[in-house]
Amino acid sequence: MKKAYVFPGQGSQFSGMGKELYDSSPAARELFEEADRILGFEISKIMFEGSAEELKQTKVTQPAVFIHSVAAAVALGEDFTPAMVAGHSLGEFSALVASGALSFESGLRLVYARAMAMQKACEEVPSTMAAILALADERVEEICDGIEGVVAANYNCPGQVVISGTTEGVQKACEALKAAGAKRALPLAVSGGFHSPCMASAREQLRVAIEQTEFLEPRCPIYQNVDAKPHTSPEEIKANLIAQLTSPVRWTQSVRAMLADGAEEFVECGPGAVLTGLISKIKA
Repeated sequence: MKKAYVFPGQGSQFSGMGKELYDSSPAARELFEEADRILGFEISKIMFEGSAEELKQTKVTQPAVFIHSVAAAVALGEDFTPAMVAGHSLGEFSALVASGALSFESGLRLVYARAMAMQKACEEVPSTMAAILALADERVEEICDGIEGVVAANYNCPGQVVISGTTEGVQKACEALKAAGAKRALPLAVSGGFHSPCMASAREQLRVAIEQTEFLEPRCPIYQNVDAKPHTSPEEIKANLIAQLTSPVRWTQSVRAMLADGAEEFVECGPGAVLTGLISKIKA
């Protein structure tokens, strides 16, 4: 059976995340302890005992989801048998570590650098995101194309597209999209406009970090957000990771591509089951 392993992005964190893995898997416990050492603070303690507010800190959120996701894959041991992998936004880094393209330390350092670069970009340009429900992808794109400073950023599943950009651009787009028939235009509680041109300065900082990091060929193809295609070339993977910060997350397209290539079962590694829900809607 062809299994596709998928890894979630920012937003799936919760208080107490990873504690069960830490207690039940010696391999996972080692990863948590290594993460504390690499980052220089006890992120494991914040994950296990911290409040939702503490987990929202930029320097915590992205590394926490990454650590939990990789630990979940490691805890599977020999039962981790991917024919293909994919990750939603941040989850792409977890997928790369789980599939052997990156070491855990390299992946964690890149995720931390990415988080801090994105936070800085958010402070430079007031920006945000909003989820648009029950409107065709093409209609969302068409309306965003006519409004300055906003783009379609996450194609999560049919009928759910997240838009991103300047605060003013997103507000204007939400009004226009509701007028065009969107069931809802829901502002998201995020610190900035991810996967939009607002992240250009973060992309340049991340480029430097990625270019200084060793990438290997993964043990199976990774379907990347930027083009929803399978990749095994380290150079292609690096270029796509850099482009990802200012490009849309093509999740719907990635899942459809994996299905077309024979994926029979999807296994979500990480906190929550957001991707499992999206995949069931994509398959419907």
